[in-house]
Amino acid sequence: MEKLKLTVAVIPLAAALGGFYYYSEESLLLRVVALLVAAGLSILIAMQSETGRAAAAFVQDSRTEVRKVVWPTRKETWQTTVFVLVAVLFVGVCLWLMDMFLGWAVRYFTV
Repeated sequence: MEKLKLTVAVIPLAAALGGFYYYSEESLLLRVVALLVAAGLSILIAMQSETGRAAAAFVQDSRTEVRKVVWPTRKETWQTTVFVLVAVLFVGVCLWLMDMFLGWAVRYFTV
């Protein structure tokens, strides 16, 4: 029964997508509104299945978790960015020096 509900939920969306391109000479606004209405209808039908309810619960839980995130301040972001750039520059110079030394060693021992 679950698969049947999900299949029925896809039908309005597929029909709207087909109509969106079939009626390409009609107003874009009208076609987009029809597509959004069909997407809403598909979501409502899908929500009647266990899979749809589980997906909705996941989305709600995700939104709750995102609200709990403590975002860095502008100062913290700037300091972290500067630190990363300095670290990348330092590692780049170290690798460049190591490459030059190894190149010199290979030339010294192979010539």
